[in-house]
Amino acid sequence: MTSSPYSAVPASRRKFLAWSAGALATTGLAATGCSAPEGSGSAKAADSSPTARKLAKIGLDYPFTQIPLYATLVKLSTAAAKKHDVKLLTTSDASNPDTQATNLNTWVTQKMPAIVSFPMVFEAAEPIAKAALEAGLIWVTYGGTLENQSADIQFSFRESGTLLGEAAAKWANEELGGKGKIAFLVDNTIELGRERTKGMIDAFTKLAPGVDVVAQEQAIDPDTGLSKSNALLAKHRDLNIILGITDAAAYGGYKAFQQAGRKKSDAKTFVGGQDGAAPSLLAIKQGTFYRASSALAPQAISNAIVDVPLAVAAGKKDASVQVPVKLVQTGDTAEIDALLAQNA
Repeated sequence: MTSSPYSAVPASRRKFLAWSAGALATTGLAATGCSAPEGSGSAKAADSSPTARKLAKIGLDYPFTQIPLYATLVKLSTAAAKKHDVKLLTTSDASNPDTQATNLNTWVTQKMPAIVSFPMVFEAAEPIAKAALEAGLIWVTYGGTLENQSADIQFSFRESGTLLGEAAAKWANEELGGKGKIAFLVDNTIELGRERTKGMIDAFTKLAPGVDVVAQEQAIDPDTGLSKSNALLAKHRDLNIILGITDAAAYGGYKAFQQAGRKKSDAKTFVGGQDGAAPSLLAIKQGTFYRASSALAPQAISNAIVDVPLAVAAGKKDASVQVPVKLVQTGDTAEIDALLAQNA
């Protein structure tokens, strides 16, 4: 049996920022019933001048259907597509990179007119994206950049980390006198994770140099965030700050502090994350030591999932977007409520 291009990729590279946002419904692959217009797609967006076309369908490929934001973004993306008389189709990858590769190759064979994909392994997605472009299809990379693509959707990665790092450093200087201990829950496997990690660590260590960095641990999900934070607290009972590459990982750290006996109102503890996930937003709103999140608006992400391929189809040369991020902190009740309303 011939293995998929994902099979040879190390497991560590298969990790993926599932909570960064994204959406699809578990509907499985459906035949598109529609071929892309004749024409050759260039391997690089910069070299292509797409002919304006009408899109009837957009395929959204996001491998993790279990994330809390999943249902919200499916609903919002579907509604956004409907406004343009476009049908949104989805894959069901079951968090498996080989299944994702199979599903994407099927869409290319079926000539899905436009594909928005967040690859689990970016290197392995390159040949699939190239095949899509050569078939005259639109390929939009979600959460990073491929050499072979029509456009991409990114989330102000470095800025997201920088905002969180700055907020935590300001708090440390004001509440801890610039002293204490911090641990970072990071991701160094994909562009999104690396950029968020760098922004977060660089901003904090520059502005609060007197705080000791006791660890940088790989963690993007709640369970890993919890287990890594439990291990850290076993060694550093006086740990003050945990900052996460995602709200999912940071929320694991938040629970670990509580399991270690830290009260939710502890004045010398700070947890912060990135994405604007509902559980973290609620904890911030309630005035706990989960104090900040670099948040993305679900509606903005959903609009980009639809608007970017439509812009490519309309012939726009540079259709890529940076979805804006905004720091929310304790006391930002109105902004938090607005974000939670989008998650309803």
